[in-house]
Amino acid sequence: MHDPTDESQDARGPGSAASSTASAEQGLELEPEQLSAAALRGLVEEFVTREGTDYGHGEWSLDEKVAQVLRQLDAGEIRIVFDLESETASLVPVGR
Repeated sequence: MHDPTDESQDARGPGSAASSTASAEQGLELEPEQLSAAALRGLVEEFVTREGTDYGHGEWSLDEKVAQVLRQLDAGEIRIVFDLESETASLVPVGR
């Protein structure tokens, strides 16, 4: 199964890493529990439906893609980063 976060899909582009502390240059890392269920689902759905998202040689439903990303959030493989300057949230792989 292809990792949907393997691509550089952060809407803010390269160099948009963040830490758990607030910084105008980096953003603010949020825990999934800090978002309502509807907001989290909307963020994940927006992420998995972005043009150019590659899921390899297979067809997955929207619910399957969302579940895959939610598992990655739970496992700590990706994180939610709120960009203070643009006031947008993105999902980014850990380590970026």
